[in-house]
Amino acid sequence: MTKTFSIAVFHGDGIGPEIMAPTLEILRRMSEASNGYALRFMAPPAGAAHYAATGESLPAASMETARNADAILLSAMGLPDVRYEDGTEISPQIDLRKALKLFAGVRPVRLKVGQKSPLNLPPGREIDFVLIRESTEGLFYTQGRGEVTENEARETLLVSRDVSEKLFAFAFALARTRKETGRGPGRVTCVDKANVFRAFAFFRQMFDAEAAKYPDLTADHAYVDATALWMVQKPWDFDVLVTENMFGDILSDLGAGLMGGLGLAPSADIGLDHAVFQPCHGSAPDIAGQGLANPFAMILSGAMMLEWLGIKHADPEMTTDGSRLREAIEEVIAQGDAVTRDIGGTASTKIAANAVLDALFVA
Repeated sequence: MTKTFSIAVFHGDGIGPEIMAPTLEILRRMSEASNGYALRFMAPPAGAAHYAATGESLPAASMETARNADAILLSAMGLPDVRYEDGTEISPQIDLRKALKLFAGVRPVRLKVGQKSPLNLPPGREIDFVLIRESTEGLFYTQGRGEVTENEARETLLVSRDVSEKLFAFAFALARTRKETGRGPGRVTCVDKANVFRAFAFFRQMFDAEAAKYPDLTADHAYVDATALWMVQKPWDFDVLVTENMFGDILSDLGAGLMGGLGLAPSADIGLDHAVFQPCHGSAPDIAGQGLANPFAMILSGAMMLEWLGIKHADPEMTTDGSRLREAIEEVIAQGDAVTRDIGGTASTKIAANAVLDALFVA
C-alpha cells in the first residue's frame, strides 16, 4: 500500500526557485518509480520578496502548513536589500526553527576519494563527518531583541538543560546509527569553550552525563578554536561533532569549504516531530535568472529528507532512495563533466541537475 507524505515547499528568493524546481522534479521521478511511497508538494508563500510585497515574511497560514506537513523543504531565502525595520535580514528559516523546536542542525561534510577539494588530501583519504549545531538558542537566543545603547550592545547566550539533553541524545543516536551502517567509528566530540565560559562548562557537563548512557560509543571534547584547526589539518578523524548555535554556524561554513563550497553543503534542522531541509548557502541574487546556480546542495537536502522520512516512518525504500540520490550526486561531482562554475565547471543549473537524473535512471 502506497503511503503519501505531504511536503511543505518554500521556493525561496533569488536563485531559490531555480534550484528548487529540479529538486522537486528529481523527487517526483523517484517517488513515481517507488513501490510504496508518494510525495505531495504544497507551496506556501514566505521569504524576502513576499515580505517586500505584503509586509509578512512568514504568514501564519504558511506556518500552519509547515507545522502540519510530514517534512519541510526550504530553498535559499533572503535578499540583501530587503530587511526588517531593525536592519536584520529576512529569515523565516530561523522562525521555523524556533516555532517548531528544531534543536538539531545537521550539517554533513562528505568528500569521497576522487572528489576535488581545496585541501590536498593524502592519497586514499576521504572525509565523512556530521556537525550537529544546536539551532534554537545559544548566541542566537536574543536574535532581533538584543539591547543597543549609544555606548554598548548586548546579546544573551542561552544554554538550557531541556534543549541540550535532547541535542546530545540526538548526537549519540546518530553516531550509533553511523557505526552500525559502517559510516563512522561511533565517536561523538563535544565542541565548546568550557575553559573560559561557565555556560560551556555547563554544556560539557550535560554532554558527559549523556555520554555515560552509551558505553559502546566514544565521547571526547575539543575547544572550538582547536576544532577549526583540526578540520583543516585532519578532517578525516571526525565522526559526529556537536556544538552551540554560533560555533556551529561558523564551523559548518568551514565544513562546506572542505567540500569545495556552499554549493555542495546541504543541511537539516530536526526536532522531535518536525524537520526542515535546506541548502546552507544564500539566495545569490546577483546570479538569479542566469542558469548559473549550483543545484547540488538543494538536491542533497532533498536526499536528506528522504532518509529522515524513511527512518522516522520505518520505510526502508525511502531510506535507500535517499542514499541512492546522495550517491548519484557524488558520482556526478567526482566525474566533473557536469558541474557548475562555482566548483570549477561550466555546466548550467539544468545540465547539472539532468546529470543527476541520468545517474539515477539511465546509468
